Amino acid sequence: MAEAHRRGWSEGYRSGRESSASLSKSRIERLEQRVKELEEQLDSAQRVYEINGCQTVEVGGYGYCWRGDAPLEVGDRVLLPENYVSRLKDGPGPTVGVVNKLGTTYRGPLSDIVGRAPATGGDG
Repeated sequence: MAEAHRRGWSEGYRSGRESSASLSKSRIERLEQRVKELEEQLDSAQRVYEINGCQTVEVGGYGYCWRGDAPLEVGDRVLLPENYVSRLKDGPGPTVGVVNKLGTTYRGPLSDIVGRAPATGGDG
């Protein structure tokens, strides 16, 4: 009888622990989803797509201005101006980046994109 009691208590404890862990995991997933939704709402409310007639885009997480005739789209390859870090990393001159978002939430001064990057010859 004592063995049956111990086994019943052990199974009940294990079942309760698994149920609690499952509930906690579900609650965490719901909270993470809600945080993601709120971040997207805040981003949308703060995102600016044009400043002084200049299209704004994000490349590698940084905001830039585009003054070209045809608007840029997500995925476009662009030439970014040289800066201290790019000069050390890639050498002198502009570096290639890819537009990953239209608009920016950054409120400080933005560098101008130098131009569109040449297409890669990977179709062959």
